[in-house]
Amino acid sequence: MDDIATLSETEAAAELERLAAEIAHHNRLYHDQDAPEISDADYDALVRRNLALEAAFPHLIRADSPSRQVGSIPSGPLAKVRHARPMLSLDNAFSDEEVTDFVDRVRRFLRLGEEEPVVLTAEPKIDGLSCSLRYEGRKLVQAATRGDGQVGEDVTPNVAFVSDIPQTLPDSAPDLFEIRGEVYMAKADFAALNARLLAEAREAGDESKARQFANPRNAAAGSLRQKDANVTATRPLRFIVHGWGEYSELPAETQTGVMDAIESWGFAPSTHRRKCADAAEALDQYRAIERLRSDLPFDIDGVVYKVDRLDWQERLGQVARAPRWAIAHKFPPQQAETTLERIDIQVGRTGKLTPVARLTPVTVGGVVVTNATLHNADEIERLGVRPGDRIRLQRAGDVIPQIVANLTRDEPRAPWVFPQVCPECGSAAERELGEVDYRCTGGLICPAQRVERLRHFVSRHALDIEGLGITSIESFFHDKLLETPADIFRLSKDQLLKRERWAELSATNLINAIDAKRTPPLDRFLFALGIRHVGEVTARDLARRYGSMDAFLAMINSAIEQREAMVPAVGEPDGKFATRQAKELVAIIDTQQVGPEVAQALIDFFAEPHNRDAVDDLLAQVEVQPVVFETRASKVSGKTVVFTGKLETMSRDEAKAQAERLGAKAAGSVSAKTDLVVAGPGAGSKLKQAAALDIPVIDEAGWAAIVAEANA
Repeated sequence: MDDIATLSETEAAAELERLAAEIAHHNRLYHDQDAPEISDADYDALVRRNLALEAAFPHLIRADSPSRQVGSIPSGPLAKVRHARPMLSLDNAFSDEEVTDFVDRVRRFLRLGEEEPVVLTAEPKIDGLSCSLRYEGRKLVQAATRGDGQVGEDVTPNVAFVSDIPQTLPDSAPDLFEIRGEVYMAKADFAALNARLLAEAREAGDESKARQFANPRNAAAGSLRQKDANVTATRPLRFIVHGWGEYSELPAETQTGVMDAIESWGFAPSTHRRKCADAAEALDQYRAIERLRSDLPFDIDGVVYKVDRLDWQERLGQVARAPRWAIAHKFPPQQAETTLERIDIQVGRTGKLTPVARLTPVTVGGVVVTNATLHNADEIERLGVRPGDRIRLQRAGDVIPQIVANLTRDEPRAPWVFPQVCPECGSAAERELGEVDYRCTGGLICPAQRVERLRHFVSRHALDIEGLGITSIESFFHDKLLETPADIFRLSKDQLLKRERWAELSATNLINAIDAKRTPPLDRFLFALGIRHVGEVTARDLARRYGSMDAFLAMINSAIEQREAMVPAVGEPDGKFATRQAKELVAIIDTQQVGPEVAQALIDFFAEPHNRDAVDDLLAQVEVQPVVFETRASKVSGKTVVFTGKLETMSRDEAKAQAERLGAKAAGSVSAKTDLVVAGPGAGSKLKQAAALDIPVIDEAGWAAIVAEANA
């Protein structure tokens, strides 16, 4: 990633935007639909690239950054379950040095001396479906998938058919305890299941309709997430425990001790879990597990290390999507060679043109793959790929791999030229200055974009209109029943009944589903509009700041007026004026995490007359509801806190983490928006600035009292 140092801010911002959209897309496919289209190695590379860019350009971190997200909001037919404690993801390491860095970070955060041992546990990272099992009165009362980490799917009836999951715990277990682990399918069971499904299809006389799972992980996920638990009963699922969630009490004070207790309650243990005295021992266990990888009865993609002391885990806490006290050390990718047959172009909801490589089928690590994303024109140029080239693929997981090398680059063949027109509507395809992606300029006249915009509007993450799927949207669009989001709310039962395959019940159900969404909450409504750069997190931030649609639009109108009134100063370069303009828009919007890109995108969207007409038309059909956000009760909830000087009982990172857990924002500088300053010995200019602004100042003991009161 040496090229990052040469990137301009514009180039870095554009790449961060692309990565946010691409990673969110793959998260939905993997976690929600059990249908990933890139490999784990490819996905990990995207995440690492995003993290590296954010480290180099911290002021460009996006509100919808993948580093803030966990999994994907579940959208299947199963009931939704909110986790009592979040089910987090894990940060990844890909080398011994990164594991050593992880231990060093733990030392710095906890202010440990070099002589203080950091004991770790090491265990295989099974490639399955995360599941939480809640026991109350020592009886299993609820089982749920991870989902997006906050909300999962209820699979309680289904886990009754997983042989490794006990329905009751022994008397030695606490009254309340959540067991967390992975539901998986053994390799041999997976092969037998695919063979049985094929045999059943042949017996039915239609082998072409045989359901064949691509890999054990997809088979396990698809088998557990069944609306009919009787289907799950026919699938050979297993469960292995790796942790816990909410509890009434813990049976031990270490990770090792609690896991030993859990296994004594009847759960299948990991036979390769080991307590390691230091990072060197943990790395030895990693290499031992890697040697056994192909002989294990289940798929694994790495080794997980966890800090063994639970009091240290509590102090370390978590970042947005992962705990600070654990990390996954991933295995190197597997590779294969094949031929690139052709390159197709797909047009996305925002007009982005994405090249897709169609490959001669090849087996990589037991999985047959036929295509891979090429990301953009720059990636094609970097690889120099053309139809007919022999290419090398790699995969570290269970899905479509990435292209890592062009083996016939030097053969005399004309280069593949990225199309300059949209394949859907024929409009010009252009790449803005500093952008890596080509986009169709057809806007609302482009069938691909319009259908995708409608699809996005009704999706589970937006207005969530059940029964209005992509097939119906395409059909209605083709027949000119739907062109804008507002048209959805003008659909009538009579129109539906005149259409083929629509009966009284299905028509009534769809109209009822549409009517049920005429009062959407503000955050979902803003996200549903499909504004560029405005993801779910940004939409929530805007809804939190403005509360109602009227207040939001008043801010937008004011921002548009002020932007139109702004003119360059005499002799001011265009670039400097654009930067100044963007900063002023950020100040007008006044929403945490909204930077210049998001601000410009918001104002551009609402300043465009046809967009505003479409929104006004939509607001005539729906009544957007204010959103009320709950914060944890503490003296600093909703306030901005600045830490300055030397903290003697904790590190600065730990103090900031405490503030965030109490619902406060930990800022790096003192301003008129600062509510409280925590000053330790050696506090300098920030303390003087706080005094000048008459901002309350407390010492470290005062801060500890606030934390203790909130945790009481």
